[in-house]
Amino acid sequence: MKYLDVRLYQPDRMLHPMQRFIREEDAVRYEELRTWNIAGREDGLEYELFYAEADREPYETAIEAVDSVRWYDLTPIDDESFYVYICQETREADVRWREAFAALDLVVVPPVIYDAEAAFYMTVVGAGEDLRAMLEGLPDEIDVTVRAIGEYDRRHAALGGDLTERQLEAVETAADVGYYEVPREAGVDAVAERLDCASSTAATLLQKAQSRVMGRLVRRRGRGALGTETGADDG
Repeated sequence: MKYLDVRLYQPDRMLHPMQRFIREEDAVRYEELRTWNIAGREDGLEYELFYAEADREPYETAIEAVDSVRWYDLTPIDDESFYVYICQETREADVRWREAFAALDLVVVPPVIYDAEAAFYMTVVGAGEDLRAMLEGLPDEIDVTVRAIGEYDRRHAALGGDLTERQLEAVETAADVGYYEVPREAGVDAVAERLDCASSTAATLLQKAQSRVMGRLVRRRGRGALGTETGADDG
């Protein structure tokens, strides 16, 4: 059983309105599609559960303007994050690229993660020939980046595999300047200078990245509480 970690970047004209909102505005810091029910429905509807770290008011304004959305239920977690349960009509624009999966024996391992450019990252599991057929069947307009491929074993998933690109950059920079050395050779200000951002921003990036990695490490050892893992954001 093989797996494929892939990043898909759609041109503007193929974007769902909420993806366009992510790409064009700065209200969404992080979003992931946790689970969905889209296949084989005669009514043409799909149901999806999202987790988002975003400014709630502009997010709701944007989602209310989407014609394909029948209804949604937004459940706040705190001041900066919430879940969104959505019922929407399947858009014709989404059908074409989904057809790359339709005739193949593949499954997508949640979550599907969206970055600040509204590109999405997902892990697909199946036979090697089906994974190759999926890649070949995607529309030419979609920019595809294969990030990893190999034998699937969730226990050995990279600890930092679901960090955002900005978080990963912050951690790499911190390691480079000696932030993680013992004794510490440089502080968060040095990281911020390299990243060209405020010290508070650099500190938040590092804290969220460390929380994500340490939480996954503890859960991998079977010592963490189920359901405590939350999404990271890109600061």
